[in-house]
Amino acid sequence: MLNKMIANLLPYMPKTLIWQFSKRYIAGTRIEDGLEVSRKLNAQNIEVTIDLLGEFISNLEQAEENKNQYLEIIDRFTRENIKGNFSLKPTMFGLLIDQEVCYQHLREIVAKAAEKNNFVRIDMEDSQCVDIELQLFKKLKKEFSGHVGLVVQAYLRRTLDDLTDFSKFPSNGYPLNFRLCKGIYVEPKEIAFKDYQEVRTHFLEDLEFMFKNKMYAGIATHDKFLVKEAIRLIERYQVPPSMYEFQMLYGVTPELRNTVVQAGHKMRVYVPFGEQWFNYSTRRLKENPQIASHIIKALFIRS
Repeated sequence: MLNKMIANLLPYMPKTLIWQFSKRYIAGTRIEDGLEVSRKLNAQNIEVTIDLLGEFISNLEQAEENKNQYLEIIDRFTRENIKGNFSLKPTMFGLLIDQEVCYQHLREIVAKAAEKNNFVRIDMEDSQCVDIELQLFKKLKKEFSGHVGLVVQAYLRRTLDDLTDFSKFPSNGYPLNFRLCKGIYVEPKEIAFKDYQEVRTHFLEDLEFMFKNKMYAGIATHDKFLVKEAIRLIERYQVPPSMYEFQMLYGVTPELRNTVVQAGHKMRVYVPFGEQWFNYSTRRLKENPQIASHIIKALFIRS
């Protein structure tokens, strides 16, 4: 109840106050901010995935601008030898305005990453985008093989079927690479599991399927139970370190993150930055008020 109240009030509070909540899990507004945070994480033996904030644009001029910013980000981060890769949301590039324009922008970005021997992960967005984003990934995977990955969401009822479909997809010599997360968007019960434990159960079911089918797994969770059970599955299936990693958000559950790193598992931290931090913060909190408790804790726990 308290989380929901905080989430609903935040959009009406001064930006300076909201920033006090947000700065613990957003690197800043500039490329330099993202670089600084990434260097610090790399020094702790943690890799990163870089995300420029912004989504659901209103015109294609914004899509072009976002593409150019991503090309600059890839140049800067690879030139400075940051250990990490890149994440993006297709709606930033016009997915819901012009799908072909969006594809061409994504292709140019993935091509740039491939040129730098790097990697781009396509974030999964709400249900209206899922089918389109699956097709985008398949098209890019055919051309760029090991340089592109996708996010799948355990709370969607369709996810295991999607993974089963992907298990028949030609890998071109590189394993299919998925980040598995619980899912954050508010969806109707007809298409998404609502019960907390039910989502956990399907997260582990999806992860086990990925291990059985030799898919690379980005295990994205801050849930201690899921971390413990994921490690149990890793041991059960003798998954080599080259085929999985744990992933967490910047500034969230740093103690759990450090425990995973100290146990010898690869960790990647999602580092968002950009001028669109305000909309990102308030929208994410309204979509999932539980995040508010993580943010409040993050105010008092140094990462």
